[in-house]
Amino acid sequence: MSVPVSDDPLARERAHLTSSRAALRAMREDVEALDIKDVTANWVNSLVLGRQIEDRIKALADLSHTPLFFGRLDYLHTTQEGQRFYIGRRHVHDADGDPMVIDWRAPVSQPYYQASKKDPQDVGLRRRFGYTGGELTAYEDEHLSDPEELERTSRLLQAEIERPRVGPMRDIVATIQPEQDGIVRSDLSGTVCVQGGPGTGKTAVGLHRVAYLLYAHRERLARTGTLVIGPNRSFLHYIEQVLPALGELEVKQATVDDLVGGQVEVRGTDDAATAVVKGDARMAELLRRAVRSHVALPTESLMVVRGSRRWRVPAYELEQIVRELMDRDIRYGAAREALPQRIAHSVLVRMEEAGEAPDDRVQNAVARNTAVKAVVKECWPLVEPAKLVLRLLGDAEFLAEHAEGLFSEDEQKLLLWAKPARSVRTAKWSAADAVLVDEARDLVERTHSLGHVVLDEAQDLSPMQYRAVGRRCTTGSATILGDLAQGTTPWATASWAEALGHLGKPEALVEELTAGFRVPREVIAYASRLLPHMSPGLAAVESVRENPGSLDVRHTDALDQDVVAACVEALAHDGSIGLIAADARIAPLAEALTAAGLAYLSPGEETTAESRLTLVPASLAKGLEYDYVVLDEPAAVVDGEPDERTGLRRLYVALTRAVSGLTVLHSAPLPTQLEQP
Repeated sequence: MSVPVSDDPLARERAHLTSSRAALRAMREDVEALDIKDVTANWVNSLVLGRQIEDRIKALADLSHTPLFFGRLDYLHTTQEGQRFYIGRRHVHDADGDPMVIDWRAPVSQPYYQASKKDPQDVGLRRRFGYTGGELTAYEDEHLSDPEELERTSRLLQAEIERPRVGPMRDIVATIQPEQDGIVRSDLSGTVCVQGGPGTGKTAVGLHRVAYLLYAHRERLARTGTLVIGPNRSFLHYIEQVLPALGELEVKQATVDDLVGGQVEVRGTDDAATAVVKGDARMAELLRRAVRSHVALPTESLMVVRGSRRWRVPAYELEQIVRELMDRDIRYGAAREALPQRIAHSVLVRMEEAGEAPDDRVQNAVARNTAVKAVVKECWPLVEPAKLVLRLLGDAEFLAEHAEGLFSEDEQKLLLWAKPARSVRTAKWSAADAVLVDEARDLVERTHSLGHVVLDEAQDLSPMQYRAVGRRCTTGSATILGDLAQGTTPWATASWAEALGHLGKPEALVEELTAGFRVPREVIAYASRLLPHMSPGLAAVESVRENPGSLDVRHTDALDQDVVAACVEALAHDGSIGLIAADARIAPLAEALTAAGLAYLSPGEETTAESRLTLVPASLAKGLEYDYVVLDEPAAVVDGEPDERTGLRRLYVALTRAVSGLTVLHSAPLPTQLEQP
């Protein structure tokens, strides 16, 4: 006999899922049916409203492969008497406006992540749901107020954490842990820095914090804007679906190079030593000196002719005005705009003393007077940021004049171009040069500040890059994500205190995540052998996974052939496969894969269905994740970097990309640091 729906808990939950999906479809159809022709005054309003409706329709999309709700809370009597709430990725209501699914970011949903046997937070039952595809297939209950029920690890939660990964990064909204939830729900007014080792979920935490802040402060952030900054385009492509899956479509993504690259075209590169000097915080003072050097004190008096009257402002008074503006230390461009008004004010004082009654229109007219413009041009000329940096990097005398006491002669030689460029357009600007131009531009005119900025893989930024990011959130807050052990640039930060100082957020709260949810304990233990040699004092990640992963380290005399064979073995498993190798090894491995008939992708192409295998240069592996990783020749990864410490950090990154299993193949001896247990 079939069991009535009312007597089968799983059938009842499936029925609620069906009803919720129907309600979501109805919500979307209501938006699609809106007719804006009669409510918009003009074509501009029509365009804006139409775009808002399009975004709303996209946000209400029912993703068939994504669970509409993943949990349920049954409250007791104190706060939500007898109430039951289904927790999901977005709010869903029925035709009467009653909630069928509650947004995970709502205050009533927080106990789903925070409640425990010790602190049930008035929750009688917490139910987790298991899905296969989009079909609800299981549930698991915790009776938090029952003293006889032992606290245990959720099987469904563990299975969701360890589920194979195919394609780009997905959200972790169903598996957020209490310590992660505390960071996610941090207030908008504060900046948070998250130090987290591989697999601790720091990137996901940062993205979910953005989603939470947009929920809690939507109007404010709609005005001021939000931005996610990643290390490269491949990484941004990897994470780009997380926020849309949570219904957030308006968050922009960029790299640091994107932020600063608008004024010059980057076509050149710097060697490591030069890039380190260009990224040094002292460059900010050098640029400030160079900009201010354009200010000249007036030596002659000013004569303003208006009709039959002449008004004279003596040189000493003009000098006083210029000095006052310099002492205020405001932006160079703002001071240049204020100078003619200040001079005009002095003229108006003389007019009033002579019995005239000038108004604001007269002052503006005086400020535009030819003689006043001439004084401004002489004392406070225009400064074009790119031309200023061009001169600093190409004119040894100009550089030496302003670098005195800041940079040694050897450092100045590193800064100077071997062959000075003739113009801004012909110069072969490097990425570090573009950051300098951005700094110079900010000295001339203020950079627009956003409401919130997320900076991921922050440990790799130079002090000048931190300043560039900090300029984008001077009046807002930030979420800083990184791992000091994964710093692989020559200018990688030594401490978060130092980095936050350059960012302009020294008061930021630093949180550390040490529980590893994705990397198997065998793999993280093997990789952690490197920590004492590259980041002494940094806590190793402790894997909390229950299911064991696999670690296989093999020596081979036929490296290319055996790497291809290892990829074939890995493809027998479910999930994504990453073949990671030193950059110099990518070309020969690509040829070997092609010869063997194995299709492969490049980082950032994981959304395609052509292959589950991605060939990953070690320099692009940071932040990415694959179910099974084949690592080619660890010694080559280390040797591909300018020094051993950076090489070991690059190897640490490569070793910790695996979620289920890691196979290491080598023909050369392994780095000695790996051989020491």
